Amino acid sequence: MKYVSVNVHGRVQGVGFRYFTQHTALECNITGWVKNEDDGSVYIEAIGNEEDMSRFLELIKKGPSRFANVHEMDVTALEGNPKFKSFQIKY
Repeated sequence: MKYVSVNVHGRVQGVGFRYFTQHTALECNITGWVKNEDDGSVYIEAIGNEEDMSRFLELIKKGPSRFANVHEMDVTALEGNPKFKSFQIKY
């Protein structure tokens, strides 16, 4: 299993990015959570198998619509095996 944190920078708030991330995670069999940060970025913690995670990250990099624009994605491998039961949006 691959457990990562992702900081997504760009025009990613106010464009449905968290909902897109949740929907994409469910499609890719990824569990975890997503939330907006005060600096305008979006933060994700996610876990899944290697193949599913690669697909998930590629889709996240593209973003949800023509209104979103991902400038940079910082992906960091995390230790541990959290027992996320689903993929949630945190507020």
